[in-house]
Amino acid sequence: MNKAVTEGLILMPPPFSEGLQNWSSGNGTPGSPSYDGAPNAAFVPSDPDFGGCLELLKNQATQRVRWYGQTPILPGLFLRVTVRLKALSGALPTVRIAGFAANTGGNAVGGVTTTGPDTMLESYGDVVTVSAIIGTGPRGGVDLNWAGAAYGHLGLDLTGPNGGLVRIDDVQIEDVTSFWLRDLMDWVDVKDHGAVGDGVTNDRQALISAAQEALGTRRSLLVSEGTYFIGANLTIQVPVRFQGTLVMDMETRLQLSHSFDLPTYAAAFGSEDMGLRKGIQALFFFTNHVDFDLKGRRVQVEAPIDVAALTGLTAFAQRRRIVNGQIDLVSGPAWAETVINAQATYSTANALRLDNVANIANVPVGARVEGTGVGREVYVKSRAIGANRVILSKPLFGGSGTRSYTFRKFQHILDFSGFETLDRFEVADVEFLCKGEASAISLPTEGAIFQAKGCTFNRPFPKGITSTGDGCQGMLVDNCQFLSNEMALPAQNRESIALNSNANDIKLRNNRVVRFAHFAVIGGTGNIITGNHFFQGDTQQNAARTAGIVMTRVNLLTTLSANYIDNCYIELTNEHSANPEWANQFSFGGLTMTGNFFLCSNVTPNFRFFRIKPYGEGHFVQGMQVSGNVFRTINGSIDRVEEVDTSRASLRLDRFRNVIWENNAYNGINTPAESPLVLRHDQNSANSTWTINTGQKLPFAGWARTVPSFVMEGAPRGPGNEVRTGMPYVLVQDGPNNDRVRMIWPNATRGRAVVTVRVDAPL
Repeated sequence: MNKAVTEGLILMPPPFSEGLQNWSSGNGTPGSPSYDGAPNAAFVPSDPDFGGCLELLKNQATQRVRWYGQTPILPGLFLRVTVRLKALSGALPTVRIAGFAANTGGNAVGGVTTTGPDTMLESYGDVVTVSAIIGTGPRGGVDLNWAGAAYGHLGLDLTGPNGGLVRIDDVQIEDVTSFWLRDLMDWVDVKDHGAVGDGVTNDRQALISAAQEALGTRRSLLVSEGTYFIGANLTIQVPVRFQGTLVMDMETRLQLSHSFDLPTYAAAFGSEDMGLRKGIQALFFFTNHVDFDLKGRRVQVEAPIDVAALTGLTAFAQRRRIVNGQIDLVSGPAWAETVINAQATYSTANALRLDNVANIANVPVGARVEGTGVGREVYVKSRAIGANRVILSKPLFGGSGTRSYTFRKFQHILDFSGFETLDRFEVADVEFLCKGEASAISLPTEGAIFQAKGCTFNRPFPKGITSTGDGCQGMLVDNCQFLSNEMALPAQNRESIALNSNANDIKLRNNRVVRFAHFAVIGGTGNIITGNHFFQGDTQQNAARTAGIVMTRVNLLTTLSANYIDNCYIELTNEHSANPEWANQFSFGGLTMTGNFFLCSNVTPNFRFFRIKPYGEGHFVQGMQVSGNVFRTINGSIDRVEEVDTSRASLRLDRFRNVIWENNAYNGINTPAESPLVLRHDQNSANSTWTINTGQKLPFAGWARTVPSFVMEGAPRGPGNEVRTGMPYVLVQDGPNNDRVRMIWPNATRGRAVVTVRVDAPL
């Protein structure tokens, strides 16, 4: 820095050869006395040491020499005033640099030092150099702190005894701000500590040393131009700025404890992809940070991020988050799925095992299992190559036997499946741009409380979030958007799924899910599904529809409330049971559906909003409440909202328990379901037997199993209009479909009865 050059400041006084009228014997201000014509001052044109110089006889106690010119004093500008002189005869004086500090009005600045250190001339003829530095702050090395000064009249003072004759060389004023440049900057350059930056030399220790200085001086670290090889883990605890880049092995960690964000890591490695990987790697170690912040940046990644391999960990149980940005898949072969076909043996006695797996070394952990007798979303949880054995995420329903299976491993942008356990990991406000080439997130084998919040899963295929084991325990998916890669396809041709789960206690809240084959395949219990809008329609007429949510446990402990369920349905199955027949265990139930809005359009009359599909005989409904929902059709009507899919097995309608289906609104539904069902029966001709038909209005066209109450509207009367006072009794489960009730009177009777019928029996 040199303001004389950069800003054209005039600092240097004229030489004495241009005339002594430029020099004052006072303080240099206008009107102060001049040396021009003074009897004690003369210009000497040819001195052997100085050339032209001022010869001056000291005749005042303080003999001043000041330049009339105004030398600017600026904040951050440091000036060095230098004078060379020698004594010729007489008394030897003392010399010092001095000046007059003026404010913008030309008045003296009070409270500042105006003279530099004293130097005594000790002999005749010896050239002595004196200097002082002027600045605007109390920095080390500054002799004259002129804070508040606008300019100065600079020169020197001679003090001590009078009568001495001296010769003075031209006064030099120069900008020496560069002396303080490093102190003025708020960074420490790693090259000042010996970093080479050739990409080969291990510069780790130099960076540590520079970081220690920066920490001690409360400055930041500058990694200047160059390529710095770092041979071991490196932690930097101060703010850091990268002009150059680092080279590290993949397993070597960079922990930027202060500048822990994607832009800094991307700058450190000259690559956003590598910066993201190294930042995630450091997130799992001590960096004083819970979040790795993408700072709203888009990161393009060229291959899946295997987080367990990247960190070298298989277990982690502290809260960590990736937040605030966009991760964009770069198309390429790294995203190709792996497909292995192999024969294996399944036994219901070991419901989570496949034995004698051929080609097991090539069967990937995390692969989806497909084949006869395999339910939806069953995965390879682990494998034992020596034993030719695979551990499954869920049982198979197809019974024991040896069959051929397909193992399909899909790639994920963030892959946590290598963790044996991972707890409390979160992704917040991140968009995954999957481009139909990969899935977004694969969860760990075991773990709890994974959370996705405020994220967008853009065109994942075939999955948004995949659970290959029990790492979904307590999973929370809140305020996310899932946008299918298959929007243009008819609903029945889609295969992508927004998410699946195997473990319990899932919370799906306030999400928007657009045109997948399924929103969720849920394999656990204790779920809360609320506030979601999932729609799976298309532009077809008389269209087929797929399940929005599939739940594969029979006793669910699950609530669905305040959802907008659009052109899809809720499906209950037990396809993840090795022995799907009922065997004295809980059956379908434990489900509450309240306050939902169901809508469909352009569908065939056999469409249903709610289906139960048993995979084995003997099951029934036990503990289900469906209330306060709205069911509506557009462009057509449907027969009813609920049914049993009997393609594999039927339900036992004679065993329904605790089924409440009431206070729902039906629009465009030909046969609305209700239980307790309130019927008004008019018996116009006197008869001792009244047959009351439920009209298949009981849920699932079920049996009339209970009549908890009836009441007569008006007096019951006999054939002669006489009032009957005898009490009737009822017979339930009447007729070929067991859906009628008979009222038996002591005598022939006519009248109107209001009868309440239930599809279930008392507990």
